[in-house]
Parts: sequence; C-alpha cells; structure tokens
Amino acid sequence: MSDAVIEKVDNDGVVRLTINRPKALNALNSEVLSALEAHLMELEAHPHLRAVIITGAGEKSFVAGADIAEMRDKTPEEARAFASQALRTIKRLETLPVPVVALVNGFCLGGGCELALACDWAVASDNAVFGQPEVLLGVIPGFGGTQRLPRRVGPAMALDLVTTGRKIDANEALRIGLVNRVMPQAELEDYVAELTKQLMGNGPQSVRGAKQAVHDGMDQDLDSALALETSLFAFCFAGEEQTEGMSAFVEKRKPNF
Repeated sequence: MSDAVIEKVDNDGVVRLTINRPKALNALNSEVLSALEAHLMELEAHPHLRAVIITGAGEKSFVAGADIAEMRDKTPEEARAFASQALRTIKRLETLPVPVVALVNGFCLGGGCELALACDWAVASDNAVFGQPEVLLGVIPGFGGTQRLPRRVGPAMALDLVTTGRKIDANEALRIGLVNRVMPQAELEDYVAELTKQLMGNGPQSVRGAKQAVHDGMDQDLDSALALETSLFAFCFAGEEQTEGMSAFVEKRKPNF
C-alpha cells in the first residue's frame, strides 16, 4: 500500500478502491471522503467501467466508522457540513451506473455500514461485525443509515440497530438481508477473482440497464416501474450487444461483448 488514503486498481474496467487507513481501522475523515469523491468523479467518466469493488486495507476493518477524533469538537454547523460531504460522496458511489460491491472484512460500523449500504451488494468475511452504534456516542447515524438501512432490512430491524447501537455478526447480517454472502476471510480474494470474471463475461450495457431498472423502479409505483423495465428492455435491442448475445446463444458459443 502507498501513503494514499484511497488505493485504486483498474483491472480492465473492474475498479477496486481500497480505503487505506489501517492504523485508524479505515475510519472516514474529511481527507478520505474528499479522496473518495475525487475517484468517484473520475469513475463517472470512465469510458469502459464494468464494476466497482470497495474494501478496507488490512484484516481488521472494512471501515470502523467516521473518525470520532475529528468529529468530537465540531459545532452543529460543522457537523452538518461534514455529514453533507459524506452524503454527497456516498451518493456518488450509490449512483454509479455499474454494479458496486462492498468487500467487508472485520469492523463495518457506523459510517462504514452506511458506506456498505450504498453498494449494490455486500460480501462479508466470517469475521465481519456490523452495526450503527452512534447512539452510544450521543448522536444518530448521519451518513444515510436511518434511511438506507430500513430500505435494506425493514424498519423494525433498522430501528432495533439504530436505537440500541448493538453489533451483529456476519451470519445475522446475512439473515436479515444486510449482506448477500458470507465466507471465510481467506476466500474473499478468490471470490473477487470469480466475480470479476463473471462480470466481464456479461453484456456491459445490459448490466447497467438492469441496475437502472432496479434502482429507479424502487422509487416508483409498480405500473410505472414496469413501464420503465419495458423501455429499458426495448432499448437493449437498439445496439449490437443484444445481437451478439443472442447470436452466440443460437450458435452455441460464448458471446464477445
């Protein structure tokens, strides 16, 4: 790892971002948020972006939360500015047009959990610990946790977590739908390699369209969302990707996207 607070590796359009503050358990401070936002702005203009994987450096923590040392003496106005910076950055991650995967090892608390919630899915090692413990510090989640968590796990479980501040292990996170998969930490890198291979074999525009249909449709009534799906489905037939994919199927070969 270099001295950069965000490490970026681009593997043929599958970009891996690593939050690199292992001594601080990768806590989010203003510097990290600024660096992450800058990378995300670059990715928005990436001409061949296929997927984004975000993780934390070291084996102890994905992101242990926001940096309490930085927050401790903030005024209400400064706290609002800090939360606004975090919300803006996390929203950029959430609205990337390609799949975004959180690779969670160790602590995923507070702002770290809120960061993972903005990803399309999360894969956790069996040592992962999740929670929104802000009430134990005399505050509430400020980076989207009170809104994205109930949308992910339902309001009852979200209220449980945000009002008690309790932590849950990876298996409970899987049970309530907070994460998609749990595996031994030693298998995470193999999973990333397999995931990268799978994503690179899919039609890039159809993957983007599928993500758009799910994300945009969630905020619409069912009839409007179905109309959106139909439009995006039809749009697939306007390009070469659909022709190649269906021709490959008929010809019993792998498509060349």
